Amino acid sequence: MKRAAVLGAGSWGTAFAKVLADAGNDVTLWARRPDVATAIREQHVNPDYLPELRLPTAVTATVDPADALDGADLVVIAIPSQTLRDNLGDWATHFTPDATVVSLMKGIELGTLKRMSELIVEAAGVEPDRVAVVTGPNLAAEIAAEQPAATVVACTDTDRAARVQRAIATRYLRPYTNDDVIGCELGGAVKNVIALACGMAHGMGFGENTKATLMTRGLAETARLGVALGADPMTFAGLAGLGDLVATCSSPLSRNRTFGEHLGRGESLEQAQAATRYTAEGVKSCLAIRDLAIKYGVEMPITEQVERVCHEGLDPRVAVRALMSREPKSE
Repeated sequence: MKRAAVLGAGSWGTAFAKVLADAGNDVTLWARRPDVATAIREQHVNPDYLPELRLPTAVTATVDPADALDGADLVVIAIPSQTLRDNLGDWATHFTPDATVVSLMKGIELGTLKRMSELIVEAAGVEPDRVAVVTGPNLAAEIAAEQPAATVVACTDTDRAARVQRAIATRYLRPYTNDDVIGCELGGAVKNVIALACGMAHGMGFGENTKATLMTRGLAETARLGVALGADPMTFAGLAGLGDLVATCSSPLSRNRTFGEHLGRGESLEQAQAATRYTAEGVKSCLAIRDLAIKYGVEMPITEQVERVCHEGLDPRVAVRALMSREPKSE
């Protein structure tokens, strides 16, 4: 049995706390709001996220990060990616020596263009081989409902990856290990951008051919960027690439796809934000991913058009025309 801290009581953090508890660990969730922490501690329910889920008794909660991190072997971080740097300064001093830091986040930091594992290493002073990434087709509501799924634990230290694998293996979640942290993180970040595009297509009334085209060509541009950054191209054919992409682009449970639907129906970024009331990671990450593509000279036309719709006010129909009128080429 391990002691685990989950920093972030959103949907995925809450569902992952359940996974850890079901796998035999003691879990403390850190919640920003006292009423959420009290409800989890006393009623075993998160009233704001997945309120129908009754959490195991092995899960408790606190608003004090020091309490959550006290003696934790596993430190799991599940917050919006653009808030990570600000939070790490307060949290890192409470990390247990040699604790494994597990990132559930799928984004690229604006400005620095760092992946989340790189940011943890830099801002928390953690050795790279202590950082693991959990990614894949991980829609929180389905995992909370114990629907069978698989995930990937990526870490440069294969022994540590195997320890995390054992710590989260349950009868409904099957984890695999992978040492390609770069590829696994990029797959998780870029698929959010492609899911926005698929949502826009759905919002405009387009069918499965359009969405399949976006997913396939989106995977191609993800792999191009990954290879430029040193990833194994085969990673993108697995759970962290194709698996996560299909789930996020296809499911109405996907925040990014749903956000994209609002944009496809002609709503502004502000209107889509007001309607969905949650963080769609791809909206901010598309800026950083576009900048990464420019930095490494990688062509990413779908990402470029999503960024223009989200941040330059481009009509999604104009973006479609721009994609369809590109110069013909070999696949």
